[in-house]
Amino acid sequence: MACLLENLLQFGRLLRALGLDVQAGRMLDAAQALEHVDIGRRGDFYHALRALLVHRAEDLPAFDEAFRTFWRKPPGERTTQDVRPLGKERRFGKPQVEMPSLHDDGGSPAGGGAEQPAASIAIGTFSDREALQQKDFKDMTGEELEEAARLMDELRWQPGLRRSQRRRSGGGEVDLRRLLRKSAGGGAEALRIPQRRRRLRRRPLVLLCDVSGSMERYSAMLVRFAYALSSGLERVETFLFATRLTRISHRLRRRRLDSVLAQLSAHVPDWSGGTRIGESLRNLNVNWSRRALNRGPVVLLVSDGWDRGDPQLLRREIARLRRSCRRLIWLNPLLGSPVYEPLTRGMQAALPYVHDFMPVHNLTSLSKLAEHLNALPNGESGRAVGA
Repeated sequence: MACLLENLLQFGRLLRALGLDVQAGRMLDAAQALEHVDIGRRGDFYHALRALLVHRAEDLPAFDEAFRTFWRKPPGERTTQDVRPLGKERRFGKPQVEMPSLHDDGGSPAGGGAEQPAASIAIGTFSDREALQQKDFKDMTGEELEEAARLMDELRWQPGLRRSQRRRSGGGEVDLRRLLRKSAGGGAEALRIPQRRRRLRRRPLVLLCDVSGSMERYSAMLVRFAYALSSGLERVETFLFATRLTRISHRLRRRRLDSVLAQLSAHVPDWSGGTRIGESLRNLNVNWSRRALNRGPVVLLVSDGWDRGDPQLLRREIARLRRSCRRLIWLNPLLGSPVYEPLTRGMQAALPYVHDFMPVHNLTSLSKLAEHLNALPNGESGRAVGA
């Protein structure tokens, strides 16, 4: 029974990775309930677990697929659905638990025939890492957020190159200063015409993160995201906003992450407050443009678009921001939902001036964002969505 309990706990972790609301205490209840059913009958075993672990009708397909794959026969069965949290490779070892005759009594999606041999449970048959890649940030526990932050550090951010005002020798335009210097006192001697070209520098990045009440479930991960960017790039300016704008770039560079998380909510007075995106952008354009928006940065604006301010002000300020940057990318965590539509006043006002509109709700979306930034052409601004 100890081995069965261990595998039940593993099965519970798999269900949580697939998005089901399964607590560890429920698995103990399931273990106690199995003492009152014939676990040799696969149908009874299946229905006992389903009754205790499934609370929503939409979770039934995921539970059925997980049950078939996890409690499978030793040779293993191929899954017909995309259950990537189970892992890319299926491991088939010796059964950890052998039950004498798990019969299928029909009428249950758990069945695979009139009679089946003992179910075998291979511990570790799914990948926690793969599951974490797909899990929404708002559903992560504290430990999962820490692991996600470590995985985030593995991403490489290269937001394109820009041509600086400094020049170096090489093919390009004629270097008149060097040419005149060489020709002075040279007589009729033939001269080689020197040339020069502009140096290439990494394009700066500006990160604007919404930490208002509607974004509270994502605020902790946004700070970790900002910390990872600041650690991996030379020039990153980071601002948090709700009803006002607060610059935190210096705090992210000089402190450890745990210290930043502990003190940031006190440093940002409007944390989890209302949202005034237009006023925050006006503060950026008026007070921080010379420091943060020079040299054609890539701007990442992370917000769900819920705005209590004037939409005309937002439209005017985001148009000004677009003219000041090389690329304006709006990252919306709600865009990860297949039923989401950008119908709020804030999103309607901003979208015509945004180059890219992308989700940022899990690690997979962050990986795609890194790939998108790394593929941006040098010295090219692109076109805005809807423009």
